[in-house]
Amino acid sequence: MALIGAVAVVVSAGGVAAVPRPGPADSGRRTVQGSGSAVDAARGYVAAGAARYHVGDASRDLRPLTALVRGKAETVRFQQRHRGVDVLGGQYVVRMERRGGERDVTGTSGKYFTGLTTGTTPAVDEALAVERAVDAATDRLAGARVPRDDARPLTGTARGLVVLPRGTGVLTRHVTVRGLHPVTAEPVLQEVYVDAENGYPLLQYSGLKTFRAPADDAAANEETSRGLRAAPGVSANGSGTVNTNGTVNTNGSGSTNGSGSTYDGRAVDLSVTYDEPRKEYLLRDGDRMAGTSKNALTTWDARERYASDVTGKWPSGLKEFGSPTPAFGPEATEAGAVNAQWAAGKVYDYYRQQHGRDSLDGRGMAVDSLVGVTQYGRPYVNAFWDGAKAVYGAGDAEHRTLSAGLDVVGHELTHGVIDHSARLVYAGQSGALSEAIADYFGNAVETDVSGTSMDSPDAGLLGESLCRTKAPRDCATRDLNDGRTTSKSFLGVSLATDSGGVHLNSTIFSGALWDLRQDVGRVLADRIVHKALTEYLTPLDGFTEGRAAVLAAARDLGVTAAQRRAAERAFSAHGIVPGWEQALGVDSDVVLDRIDPAGTRIGAGGGWWAASTADSAVWAGRADGTGTPQRISPDDGRPHVDPVTDGKTVVWLAYNRRSVDILARPIAGGPVETLWRGRRAAVELRVDGDLVVFEAGSLPGGRTPQYLRLSDTTAHRVIEEDSGVQGFFPSVSDGRIAYTTRWYDSDAGRNFFGAEVFDVETGRRTVTGQLGAPRDAGRTAINGSYVYWLVHEDRGSGLTALRRADLDGTHVVDLSPGTGTGALLIDDLTATDDAVTVTTPTTATATAVGRGNEATGKLWQFSADGKRKDRVSCDRGEQMRAAAPGGRQVVWIDSTTGTSRLVTRVRPAGRCG
Repeated sequence: MALIGAVAVVVSAGGVAAVPRPGPADSGRRTVQGSGSAVDAARGYVAAGAARYHVGDASRDLRPLTALVRGKAETVRFQQRHRGVDVLGGQYVVRMERRGGERDVTGTSGKYFTGLTTGTTPAVDEALAVERAVDAATDRLAGARVPRDDARPLTGTARGLVVLPRGTGVLTRHVTVRGLHPVTAEPVLQEVYVDAENGYPLLQYSGLKTFRAPADDAAANEETSRGLRAAPGVSANGSGTVNTNGTVNTNGSGSTNGSGSTYDGRAVDLSVTYDEPRKEYLLRDGDRMAGTSKNALTTWDARERYASDVTGKWPSGLKEFGSPTPAFGPEATEAGAVNAQWAAGKVYDYYRQQHGRDSLDGRGMAVDSLVGVTQYGRPYVNAFWDGAKAVYGAGDAEHRTLSAGLDVVGHELTHGVIDHSARLVYAGQSGALSEAIADYFGNAVETDVSGTSMDSPDAGLLGESLCRTKAPRDCATRDLNDGRTTSKSFLGVSLATDSGGVHLNSTIFSGALWDLRQDVGRVLADRIVHKALTEYLTPLDGFTEGRAAVLAAARDLGVTAAQRRAAERAFSAHGIVPGWEQALGVDSDVVLDRIDPAGTRIGAGGGWWAASTADSAVWAGRADGTGTPQRISPDDGRPHVDPVTDGKTVVWLAYNRRSVDILARPIAGGPVETLWRGRRAAVELRVDGDLVVFEAGSLPGGRTPQYLRLSDTTAHRVIEEDSGVQGFFPSVSDGRIAYTTRWYDSDAGRNFFGAEVFDVETGRRTVTGQLGAPRDAGRTAINGSYVYWLVHEDRGSGLTALRRADLDGTHVVDLSPGTGTGALLIDDLTATDDAVTVTTPTTATATAVGRGNEATGKLWQFSADGKRKDRVSCDRGEQMRAAAPGGRQVVWIDSTTGTSRLVTRVRPAGRCG
């Protein structure tokens, strides 16, 4: 299947059959009824071929989405339903051609999942599903960072029932979670699917189609962000009324000729509208769709808005950008309004003139652009499509507003075209395919308008015009003509990172499309790619299916043999051939395949490991590879996830429709015991001997470390409730619990961070010494001699110190510095008596031109004295969730091959590269 890593498991067949892919095997002409609608003819054709297509009731199970008519050609796209509920990724496309009074079916493609038997009555109510979705999204976004103390809770909206095509189908409640990132303050729009039987969040990915990968934690998390104000309101005294879809009633006013100047000083013509109530000319173009839908292309002034306040909703009181004269001046230029309006017109013209497409949906939908948003008053250097509109950040001292790039505008508006055609799921390979196509058409519009030759060394750059001082190549975010990005460059990452690598891996496919454009010419290549997008691709398609769709579209357009060979060469040169994923290898030993797709944690200790598989069952095995892994969790229908072990006991979470339980079972065998039960999930589980520690509550600020005993399941708080100190990220060893702390000093006017060790037997609490003035603290680890914790001295740099102290809090040293040469960005750690292993997360810079594997998550190991520093593995792709069974051995979740697997190395690889 198309989606990589965790999602590959969610949509894997598992007894669910798919309809044949597009190609010669399913492209023979067959005659169907000629009268009636295209939808009726297509549905009747599928129903008549029930033995071939395995569709039980076409009238019930095939819901029409679009019917595209171009001359005699008709393309009907259906959404699969199971007992009245949509199936994620289940789409089928029927292509026909009118011939006299009849229709010929020229081909079919897509995925129709058979064998679905799940019921469609949810056991989990909407309120609990929303709560679990919000918690899951918050936990994933916060990761291993302490949320800002003023972070606002995310909110969730139930979107209805959806069947995930896993096994015989899983009924889920789809929840959209939105708000402000708890650490970086970036806008959040997460699509979360919660198992409707037990409330377990099975799948989540971003609903924001951004131009750049989301930024790393940076200055937005500084303590000066305390007391962030609410977004200022703007009174609704503008031109007409705003509809719920964001379009504007023009009150009958027509468009007139206007003008403006783009960022690069180019004088451009604009179609503008005079608004009598405001006595202003507005950036509202009613000319382009005057003969069809009478909708408008409009640019809105969002300079007083925060990105999170306009995400996935239409903000009240927003006004169109205005000017006292039809000549829009410097203010409109610097705000990016002129560029946004002019560029949106160019993108509309491109799709109308080159592809006969009336706006993004092909039916004349309004095109709305919001310019000037900030990240809670701080620079927002990004742009996104949220499913209804394009939003452009105001930029910063180095970057212009994101609408300054015609390719950026083309990219974001193309996401609107994708949403109204293939609807590619924005995760893993299908998400990377979405980004690739958006990049391709964004670049196509820009090079066509500018007249840039495809032979120019800078012709393939994306975002190269956004910088105020840097040269284009130094400024560019991606290069479609970098000459080296192939499937061998594929970076396997989890869905928690860049939604599964949607930006990281997009140039593998967009590079092939760019080569196709250079080889067969602009016009033909664009027609081929557009046809593939609108008539072949379906939501869960990846690179291999994308290749097949493009080649099939080229064949339909009657290209020459030489042009067809050029298309094949373009994909082969980028390594996109059937089975390309099989060539990806690792330098580690696979311990357990098919790790839980929701991003479960793993545990290790005492020479054992514990992990949860794709079917949400907990397994444990010996780290030395002897013996056979054994199932620890019962087969009771509940999801069992997030296990930890000390080599004697495995402790994990089990999800129920009303609660989440902490369960335990001895590795040697015995009954499963329930240790704790709560409405919300516990996190940061650890076990050592008789002690179990965890955090309970909800983020951003309500969680607290607790502990209990296997012999006494009464839960106790680690920190007194009225102490004024918050605790995070507990770890446990030899009866001692380590955790990081945050407290607010009103005299200093800021938060302070530290680390403490709590002795459970004596009740003694030891505050460790400190170095400098930490601005943040992260996870902890503890062994029989030391306590380790992560420290950020300077949030702006994002670098992290690995700090160590004796158990009595003395002799504080940094094993890895927080600044300067050799400093790392670290988000996780695990320790034994011999070594401490840290994880560096994948950063946003991994998507930049010239970056890649070196910026994805890696494991580094330090000796206990800090004198030795080694790379644990030289695998490509992301390495995460490390745990140490003992000595220098590490087990971790490795996504190098595009699937999440538990792997190990007995000793670090040393140096890489």
